[in-house]
Amino acid sequence: MNASLDCNLKLVSPLLGRDVGEPRLYALGMTRRFACAASALALTCHPPLAAQEGGEENPETEIVVTGDGLEPALSNSVYATVEIPRETIIASGSGRLDDVLRNIAGFQQFRRSDSRSSNPTAQGVTLRALGGNATSRALVLLDGVPVADPFFGYVPFTALQPDTLGNIRVTRGGGSGPFGSGALAGTIELESAGRGTLSDFSGSLLVNQREETEASAALTKRLGAGFATVSGRWDRGQGFFTTPEDQRVPATARAAFDSWQAGLRGVAPISPDVEVQARVSLFEDRRTLRFEGADSMIEGQDASLRFVGRGQWKFDALAYVQARNFNNIIISSNSFVPVLDQRNTPSTGVGGKIEVRPPISEAHDVRVGIDYRGADGELFEDAISSFTGLIRERRNAGGTTSNLGLFVEDDWQIGPLLLTGGLRADHTRIEDGFFRAVDPSGVLVSETIAADRSDWAVNWRAGALFYATRRLEVRAAAYTGIRLPTLNELYRPFVVFPVVTQANAELENERLEGFELGLDWYPNRNVALSLTAFDNRVENAIANVTLEENLRQRQNLPAIDAQGIEASAVVVLGEMSFDGSLAYTDATIDGEDTSATLDGNRPPQTPKFSASATLSWEPAARWRLATTLRHTSGQFEDDQETDSLAAATTLDLFGSAPLTKAITAILRAENLFDEEIITRNAAGAIDVGVPQTFWAGVRINF
Repeated sequence: MNASLDCNLKLVSPLLGRDVGEPRLYALGMTRRFACAASALALTCHPPLAAQEGGEENPETEIVVTGDGLEPALSNSVYATVEIPRETIIASGSGRLDDVLRNIAGFQQFRRSDSRSSNPTAQGVTLRALGGNATSRALVLLDGVPVADPFFGYVPFTALQPDTLGNIRVTRGGGSGPFGSGALAGTIELESAGRGTLSDFSGSLLVNQREETEASAALTKRLGAGFATVSGRWDRGQGFFTTPEDQRVPATARAAFDSWQAGLRGVAPISPDVEVQARVSLFEDRRTLRFEGADSMIEGQDASLRFVGRGQWKFDALAYVQARNFNNIIISSNSFVPVLDQRNTPSTGVGGKIEVRPPISEAHDVRVGIDYRGADGELFEDAISSFTGLIRERRNAGGTTSNLGLFVEDDWQIGPLLLTGGLRADHTRIEDGFFRAVDPSGVLVSETIAADRSDWAVNWRAGALFYATRRLEVRAAAYTGIRLPTLNELYRPFVVFPVVTQANAELENERLEGFELGLDWYPNRNVALSLTAFDNRVENAIANVTLEENLRQRQNLPAIDAQGIEASAVVVLGEMSFDGSLAYTDATIDGEDTSATLDGNRPPQTPKFSASATLSWEPAARWRLATTLRHTSGQFEDDQETDSLAAATTLDLFGSAPLTKAITAILRAENLFDEEIITRNAAGAIDVGVPQTFWAGVRINF
């Protein structure tokens, strides 16, 4: 072993210890990425077993099918990356994935509402307080496949079953690897649990004090050398009143919900080094918001096929298709009758990628590849007279977008220094865009035919990680990136009565420029601390800009600047553990020209400060008592900073205890102290989030 590699292995060796504390740190998700780096370094320090034995191979090679993708790149440790393990994913106060992700301070959807009580199209995901207009600025992947809706860009959380996940990796900051064109604010990678994690059968059934129910199940069976998992979930309930009591009217309705999801995932070996992974999923989600008759529905059918090769030439190739639809009825807040029927919004998303990792050198981990994403969709809606109840206008709009990307990245290990760099070229196209409105007799009222557009954009990212001491790592990174406008932003106007928001077919791509500095410190085996300072700028940021009192339009702002600090800590003391994170971001609109009135304003829906802290006690297997405290500071509803949302602090509880060998009792509490969470404030018209809620039920595993 040469001196540099020997030094490198010693520097990371504390992460490989297996004393009482370290495995629990590993389970809490704070050290896995460093353990991966250590494992890779250990492999570079020792020749392969076959080489040590004169090149002879074991003729009885066992085929191991994992269902995972390729090992995470070493470059993950250069960026601000946090992992959420399965133990945390299945132990939230609400049992919902969007709630689990709130453990990462800085994670937010467009509004504070959860995935039961918000309009589905408002579930855009972002990080680092970069603002938004309900479209995701963070890239969300499930086993490498983008999950955002192809028309709207929101994440359908009800289509994602937490019980079937094994790990979540959240990387904050821009990305330029596979599908990196959508990763302006960061990347959230959801990884399915494999055969070694899932029981033959697992299921749960819970009920709350409003007689709402949550039921889920998963059946996993070995098929030859592979396995298959059939899973499903059904949530239903009358919901709670999102309207404060003093603002309710006879037409006010609870936020009722009824959603189901079903999926089939199969994994099988093709050869000792190659496995195929296939997935099919179906989902439907129905909700009612604010008023009787204000019903919405989303549905989807997704399928993907993935090949993972773990031989000398590693590769990851996948293809996917998404079929989605959305409908929604808008109720007037004055007359409480339907004024808009968004009756049909079909869309299709297709895409895929090929990533190859050639064995160029032991010191280099090179990744090259190509990816593609395409979306097409239309909207069909009817504007209704609030006086006569008759249709006064029929509207149809739609178009297509596509993104073809080429990328290359390299991680270079030089003793205690890890260097990484990536280059990505994207060819984007926006085509066939139109908006057309006709009166009930078919006479044309207005029409817009958008010009076809295409463009090339080159982006990069680079960084370094230095193992300063045995327990201290220092990192730095810089990056650029782009995001293509969605069909929703380009062509679909919408109404949150009485405010009308116009689409804009002339929107340009958003572009990110940013850098960050960070350190990760391990004072001892039971403590892990992380600190990151960042400066991100999104040029041509798409936002809903106020034109008149009740009229807004999607426009490209000159820029949104966001500078801030992210910190996290994990402490393990025997059976007790603490996992906390916080994010402070000073985000402002950099305005000029027609947006000068917004210059210096904070982007809508972006808090300055957010924090999450979980204290848990695990005295024995299947015993867990955890409490999660979250705080989000005040924020503004609109770009003019006229309507504000007050700060909110909530406390959730989770408890589990074994009843029999196969049955575990589950108790949960959301918003234990019944804090009022203001989710919308439109000139004093308020919506609120989930009130105090208690759940009880059982989980079965055998």
